Amino acid sequence: MKKLSSVFKEASEARIKKGLKDSEAFFVVKYSKLSGPDLNALRKSLRGIDSEMFVVRNNTARRAVKDLDNKLLNDLIQGPCGFVFSRKEPVEASKVLFNFTKDHENLKLSGGLLKDKMLSSQDIEFLAKLPSRQVLLTKTVVAMKSPITGLVFVLNGNLRKLVCCLDQIKQKKPNG
Repeated sequence: MKKLSSVFKEASEARIKKGLKDSEAFFVVKYSKLSGPDLNALRKSLRGIDSEMFVVRNNTARRAVKDLDNKLLNDLIQGPCGFVFSRKEPVEASKVLFNFTKDHENLKLSGGLLKDKMLSSQDIEFLAKLPSRQVLLTKTVVAMKSPITGLVFVLNGNLRKLVCCLDQIKQKKPNG
């Protein structure tokens, strides 16, 4: 029979591997000296955007990310670390994390992964400052629609000028 601690370590390692597999992005945060209620508030904020924060011992985390063969990621796992898995919107998760660091100086962004690209804390900050996906899609549609709208106004102007010209000709001719 296995010890409870080894079962817990295996379950934690499996959870990290599943989180890495199922997530669009993965962030490492340092939460040293962050109070329990603050940590719970962060978790609640992340849950609202289909993300989750998971805290585990560093040795277990290193074993879980060993398959990635990424030395830079192993270097991020030092001290009290939390792992944030973002399933859908990495930009939204980075915004929540970045805004939380503004209010809570004890939370530090260490880095992470976006797909297979390593992210530094500056990259996460850059992601956080991007407009939301909905805003970017709206801007794209407006940019695509703009030339068509311009063409409609130009053609409409020419038709209006033709109608005005014909109306003036009609007014100049005698009734007959």
